[in-house]
Amino acid sequence: MNLSLSFPDPSGDTPPDSVSAAETVKRALRRPTGVEGALNHFREGMGDGNSPIRSIHHQPAKPGQFAPIPPQVPEKLAQALTKRGIGQLYSHQAEAFDLVAAGKNLVVVTPTASGKTLCYNLPVLSHLMADPGARAMYLFPTKALAEDQLQEFNALVESMGSDIRAFTYDGDTPQDARRAIRERANVVFTNPDMLHSGILPHHTKWAKAFENLRYFIIDELHYYRGVYGSHLANLIRRLKRICEFYGSKPQFICCSATIANPKQLAEALVEQPFSLIENNGAPAGEKYFVFYNPPVINRQLGIRRSYLHEARRIAIEFVERGQQTLVFTNNRLATEVLTTYLKDALDRPPRGPGAVRGYRGGFLPKERREIERNLRDGKIRAVISTNALELGVDIGSLDAVVMVGYPGTIASTWQRSGRAGRRQNTSLAVLVASSAPLDQYIIEHPEYFFSSSPESAFINADNLEILLSHMKCAAFELPIRNDEKFGPHATGDMCHFLEELGVLHEAGGQYHWTSDSYPADAIGLRAVTSDNFVVIDTTGEPKVIAEVSFPVALTSLHEKAIYLHDARQYQVEKFDYDNRKAYVRSVECDYFTDAIDYTQVKIINEFATKAVSTAAAMHGEVRVNTQIVGFKKVKFYTLENIGAGHLSLPEQEMHTTSFWLHFPIEFLGQFSDLTPTEKQYGLVGLGNGLRAVAALLLMCDPRDLSVAITENPSELIRGFEPNLYLYDNYPGGVGGSAPLWEMCERLLKGTSQLLDQCPCESGCPSCVGPTGEVGEQGKIIAKRIVTALLTSVLAATVPATTSD
Repeated sequence: MNLSLSFPDPSGDTPPDSVSAAETVKRALRRPTGVEGALNHFREGMGDGNSPIRSIHHQPAKPGQFAPIPPQVPEKLAQALTKRGIGQLYSHQAEAFDLVAAGKNLVVVTPTASGKTLCYNLPVLSHLMADPGARAMYLFPTKALAEDQLQEFNALVESMGSDIRAFTYDGDTPQDARRAIRERANVVFTNPDMLHSGILPHHTKWAKAFENLRYFIIDELHYYRGVYGSHLANLIRRLKRICEFYGSKPQFICCSATIANPKQLAEALVEQPFSLIENNGAPAGEKYFVFYNPPVINRQLGIRRSYLHEARRIAIEFVERGQQTLVFTNNRLATEVLTTYLKDALDRPPRGPGAVRGYRGGFLPKERREIERNLRDGKIRAVISTNALELGVDIGSLDAVVMVGYPGTIASTWQRSGRAGRRQNTSLAVLVASSAPLDQYIIEHPEYFFSSSPESAFINADNLEILLSHMKCAAFELPIRNDEKFGPHATGDMCHFLEELGVLHEAGGQYHWTSDSYPADAIGLRAVTSDNFVVIDTTGEPKVIAEVSFPVALTSLHEKAIYLHDARQYQVEKFDYDNRKAYVRSVECDYFTDAIDYTQVKIINEFATKAVSTAAAMHGEVRVNTQIVGFKKVKFYTLENIGAGHLSLPEQEMHTTSFWLHFPIEFLGQFSDLTPTEKQYGLVGLGNGLRAVAALLLMCDPRDLSVAITENPSELIRGFEPNLYLYDNYPGGVGGSAPLWEMCERLLKGTSQLLDQCPCESGCPSCVGPTGEVGEQGKIIAKRIVTALLTSVLAATVPATTSD
């Protein structure tokens, strides 16, 4: 990979964007509508190297490749497709039908809105019409997507006049309906969380379904990477084990957006061979992709205009041109802040209230369904979402997508941009870069983005923490035989370990579950814990308004926090940690809150070490303790800090893997002109740079890595001997530390290039961080440290010379 991290050298300020309401109306009347008008606006902005428009990439329209509906498709089903305007299939749909008919496990990889759903619905429905006793199970990563796909499936079934029965089975399914679904459903639409805790542990109630399970569908395969994918692989091991017990062997059909290794990922998840379909036969509309870098407003400090404000201006421009717009952010807080800004600007005549909505995890199901429906119907003109709408929920025909910050991977960026133009119309996607180093690298190197293949998706199904957790669940579901394997692993040693813990007991050549606990409840597939907090509005009659995941609750629902929900502001009156409840009341204020945390890292086990100058590079297992210690009050629009508060929430502990650099006194002694505080600032800046380059080297989301600087107590006697940690931000780790240790030289060289080529003078968010975080000399000190680290590395690569 080319790691030349060059940066622009923009200069000067840009005119302010504050104009009168009357002038705004005049501009709106003058501006041309539609995608072409917006494109002309961007083209006019392109000019010299200082323009914020860094690239306009054009993808021409693509014709479709078609094939006749296979003769094996039942006549009623073929007629139903014709009624829905499908008189022939796309080539990849026909190929999928043939491979499934041949009994192959299949993974289909085509872009967003290319008709992947029919790749599995067509063979499943054909088989169910021939064998009404057969069963199929559809797995989707979210409830919203399962509900959306159920409606599509049932519409086709009703069009056939068939009595095939399909239902969702998830946490929202009423208790009185669950028994009927277990007994009557031909097809069950569910998600990994429900499969894990509500279906597999109660397989005896699903005996008929498992005895006749013919197909198992995994949609949005690319979503299952890292920890979540590692959990799913073990879920599939448990599923296959139960199917074997009931005498069935389901065929697996997977669908994915474009990633580099779909076949490898499918085979890693299911541990069976797969056939791959990657030639897309669907037509595609014309698409334009704009790279936008907010201009620099302070050259010395490297400060750019707020990317949130720039995204706001672009989204307003699109909506006022009549384009239905989807705005993607990378976190919950940015979603709520932008929703507030856009509601202030656009929820007025001629659009009226409700034209702008937020969308994210934590919204109640009824609220999410309402937003999706109004988006399809065109009543909502702009929606601001986290990655919750990145997946294939049908939200109609959108004209434009604005991405507020680089999503972290090339694959996610294409997936988000594909949400516009889903009906083959001309569409526009804009990526607005933040000041983060990875954002700046991508936005200034569009050729890297457009020429690179999407990232590979990796899992570590054999992560010991995850593996043991699912072994407990497997033993709860069925006794584990002494000679049994779980995936490729012999289970004897693990079962013996679990027996010593007191949860298993060996009898009759089998290990039986003996604990009173329900193991699935203790395992969260997506986070550290499966506990969620309920948000209760006490302004009037108490009512539940949201459900928030455990990690998010600690930062957004602490007492005195301003909780934002679809731009409505609530103050947290009481945070009931033990009962997982937060009580809020509606308020009107001009600020939001942002939590402050403190992190301590301790080494548990050192796997490998090597010298780097007089310092050392290591990787191993660590324990990370994090505590929320306070919060800031941040004013809307100006983003100025207008207050703070102290907190003392319970400390959270996580075991993970980490790469780290150890700086002994012998190394830091060469910087005798610096105070300990200045050295600390330099290390903070170096850590920020290392994290950005590490994400690029690993081709992972920067949020998968965290940085911490701590000292080991045993070294305090000698003096200041810190460790700089880059650790996996998930329990048990996801395998990032060992590659970073092996690529230590490339990591340091890339960081050195990053510091050299960033045009700021004293540090900025695009390299080591702002001066408020790293001090006035932070960049210079970070550069001195990385140069000293590289001195021995570079010297070792210079061939020795001899004199005559």
